[in-house]
Amino acid sequence: MKIDKIIRSDRKTIAIQIKDDATLIVKAPFGVSEDIIQKVVIKHKNWIERRIKEILERDPKTLNKEFVNGEGFLYLGRYYKLYIVDKQDISLVFNNGFYLSKDYLPKAREIFINWYKKKAFDKISERVEIYAKKRGFIYSKIRISDAKTRWASCSSKGTLSFSWRLIMAPLSVIDYVVIHELVHLEEKNHKRNFWIKVKMLMPDYEKYKDWLKQNGYLLKL
Repeated sequence: MKIDKIIRSDRKTIAIQIKDDATLIVKAPFGVSEDIIQKVVIKHKNWIERRIKEILERDPKTLNKEFVNGEGFLYLGRYYKLYIVDKQDISLVFNNGFYLSKDYLPKAREIFINWYKKKAFDKISERVEIYAKKRGFIYSKIRISDAKTRWASCSSKGTLSFSWRLIMAPLSVIDYVVIHELVHLEEKNHKRNFWIKVKMLMPDYEKYKDWLKQNGYLLKL
C-alpha cells in the first residue's frame, strides 16, 4: 500500500494515522525496516481502506465556511446559525446564534477565530481547574494555540496547550482532552499507567476519544 509519509522517532511501536486529507502516515521506531512497516500496514489494510473511504465521502461543505446567512457554526458541540445584520456596533455577538455585522464581513474568519479563542481559554481554563483539583495536578499555565494537527500538548515545564478548535466540540470531549493532558504531567507516555489514570477520572473516556477521531475534521473554519 502507498504510504505518504514515515515519521521515525525513539518510540517503541508502529502507529498508523489517516489524516483529514486521506493521507497515510506511519510513525515508526528508528531501525525498523520499510519492509516490516509495509507488513504492518498490509495487516491493517481493511481498516485503512475503510477509513480513507469515509474521509473521501465527506461533504465538502463541512470543510469550508462561506460566512453567509443561515450557515451553521459549531460551539460546544451544537450548530448555531449565522445571521448577517445591518446595524450592530460589536462585530460578532452570540445569542443562541451568531450575529455578524455586515461591515465586518471581509474579516469574518479572523473575527470568528478570535471569538473562539477567547471562549476556548475561558472554558478550558475552567475545566482544567476542576480536574486539577480532583487529583492535585500542578501545572504552570494554559495557552490557546493555532495547532492544526494536535488537539493539545503538555510541555516539560507544565504548560498545557490546547487548540482553539476544541471549543467547537461537546464539553465531554473537551474534558477528555483536558484530562489527557493533565495526566501527562505525571505520565509522559501512553503506556498502561497513563490510561489507568485517565480512566480513573473519566471511566468512559474511549467514547470521547473515538468522537474526536471520527468528527475532528468538523472542528475547523
